Amino acid sequence: MKRTLLTAGVVALVLASATMLNAKEITVRGKLQKTVEAGGWLIVNSDAKYLILNAKNYQSNAWFKESTNVEAVGETKDVMTTFMEGTPFEAKSMQPLEQNVATPGRDDNRRVTRVMVAGDSIVQAQPDTAIITIAVVTQNRNAISAQQDNAAKTDAVVRALKAAAGSGAEVKTSGYSLQPQRVYKENQPPTITGYEARNSVTVTLSDLTKVGAVIDASAQAGANDVSGIAFTLRQDRQARDRALSEATREAVSKAQVIASALGGRVVRIVEVQEEGFQQRQPVPVYQAETFMAKRADVATPIEVGSLDISSRVQVIAEVESNM
Repeated sequence: MKRTLLTAGVVALVLASATMLNAKEITVRGKLQKTVEAGGWLIVNSDAKYLILNAKNYQSNAWFKESTNVEAVGETKDVMTTFMEGTPFEAKSMQPLEQNVATPGRDDNRRVTRVMVAGDSIVQAQPDTAIITIAVVTQNRNAISAQQDNAAKTDAVVRALKAAAGSGAEVKTSGYSLQPQRVYKENQPPTITGYEARNSVTVTLSDLTKVGAVIDASAQAGANDVSGIAFTLRQDRQARDRALSEATREAVSKAQVIASALGGRVVRIVEVQEEGFQQRQPVPVYQAETFMAKRADVATPIEVGSLDISSRVQVIAEVESNM
């Protein structure tokens, strides 16, 4: 009988203590610490311990780990837990306080602000690959005649291209079409007057000194349309790394300028995101008129020039200031 009364008295005492907790919004600061409660976490400071009832809402954050200084705003709750370790506390918001811990000689009125800046960089590099698109265009009143004429000329052009470009080049068909040519007259259905066959061949070569010779050889063999020349950089790792490095430095420099304008400093870089690379180049275009007007004894001049490799980086930084 005495044992039963004693147990009831302990329970009554615990319940009385729990009801004394006022459910009001408070701010709690301290270090995160695991507790014996199942899945439980505490905020511990020199004055008290607070048992976080909704710790799972914050555990996905990288900073949520033992010994992290945090600041939490929430309410104490009149609830009973298994071990009653710490005051039950439901957090409405929580954030790390590593940057706000008081240190000797520091102004506690300073605040940390996040800024987002972008850095851009353009570096120049010499291309190592040329891509030339050449076409043979033939016309005839009869479709099969236009097709056969085109086939014979294209075969001669391909053989000339392979000889001029050398064994290291890649020559392949990139397009073919056979289309009727129509004449339109008012109030009359269109009339087919002939057919046009087009066979496009793409040449990829790494010896850029042969670009002019390839164009000349194709023209002499029967090609009558060069739809484009593009220069690119296949081995671009070094140029990309340099552009990325310069873009990152520019972004950090911008954050430092902002911090200085606010009368503070950059505390840390929170996030860096690469937004990609781009190769920019002029693309010369050669049409049939170019071949018709060019003398046979004059080689086609090709100026390779340089490529612009651009990079963009976005940085999120924490800035400490008095403002």
